[in-house]
Amino acid sequence: MENTIEKLKGKLIVSCQAYEDSPLYGSDTMARMAKAAEIGGAAGIRACWPNDILAIKKVTNLPIVGINKVITAHTDPSSDVIITPNFDAASVICDTGVEVLGLDCTPRNRTYQDIAALISQIKEAYPKTLIMADISTLEEGIQAARNGADIVSTTLAGYTPYSTQQEGPDLELVEQLARAIDKPINAEGRYWTPEEVLAAFDKGAWCVTVGSAITRPELITERFTKTIRQYWESKQTL
Repeated sequence: MENTIEKLKGKLIVSCQAYEDSPLYGSDTMARMAKAAEIGGAAGIRACWPNDILAIKKVTNLPIVGINKVITAHTDPSSDVIITPNFDAASVICDTGVEVLGLDCTPRNRTYQDIAALISQIKEAYPKTLIMADISTLEEGIQAARNGADIVSTTLAGYTPYSTQQEGPDLELVEQLARAIDKPINAEGRYWTPEEVLAAFDKGAWCVTVGSAITRPELITERFTKTIRQYWESKQTL
C-alpha cells in the first residue's frame, strides 16, 4: 500500500474515462488511451467501471485508481453522490484488483458518520485497497482524513454547488489541505496546462490527476475553436 503511494509522489495520474455519448466510449479504446498515457510518462491511471478497468489492466501495470459512477435517469449531479456511492458500487471495483478506490466523500444526502461507516466497511472487506477520498471543500477533506481515507483528492472542487466556483483548478484548496491534514493530496479538477500542474505541486500536492486536457479530444478541440470564435468576434466589434 505504501509502495503505491510512493510511486505516485510528484507524478501524474491520467484519467481515462468516456461516457456513452463520446466517440471514444468503450473498454478497448480506454485501454489504448491508458497505454498511451503510460508511454507518455504517467505514473498512474484513473478509470471508471469494471470492464474498462479490467481492459486497462491487460495493457499496463501502472497503479489504477478505480471508480464506479452510478448514474440513473433521476440523478441530480449537484446533489446526488455519483462516484462510488455505496458498498456494492465499491466492491465490484475492488474485486478487479485496483490499488486505489476513488470514493465520493461529500456529505450530500448523508452524514459524515455515514461516510465513515462506508470507509470502515470497505477497509474491512478489502484491507489491501487504498481509498482516495474525492472532496470539494477543506472541511470535507479534513473529515475524510479523520474517517480513514488514505489519499484526499480535490476531484469535486467546483462541482458541488457550495464549493468554490471558478474556471481553473482550486489551488487554494490544495494548499489548505496540505497544511491541515497529514494525508497525501491528489490535486484534480480542471487542470489544463503543465504550469497549473506545477503550481499544484508548489501548493503541496502529492500527485496530480489530469483527465479532459489529455483524454477528451472533443473538449480539447472545443477550447481551441471557442478561442478562435471569440477572436473573430472581437475583431468585428473594432
